[in-house]
Amino acid sequence: MIPVRCLSCGKIIGDKWEDFERRTKAGDNPGKVLDDLGVDKYCCRRMLVSHCNLIDEFLQFEYPRKKE
Repeated sequence: MIPVRCLSCGKIIGDKWEDFERRTKAGDNPGKVLDDLGVDKYCCRRMLVSHCNLIDEFLQFEYPRKKE
């Protein structure tokens, strides 16, 4: 889950994650996508570029597996 705000400057970036992910998976240049989305500070760019979506891995621990 992407943080709602940049951890360094506090700018709201959570609303840009879905567009960024969709466009980069489609093959667009991440730098150009960030420019188009209006993310100009390097701290905010870092938050989006370096984000790893780990929620699926964490959800497997939500319901412990039965021991056999």
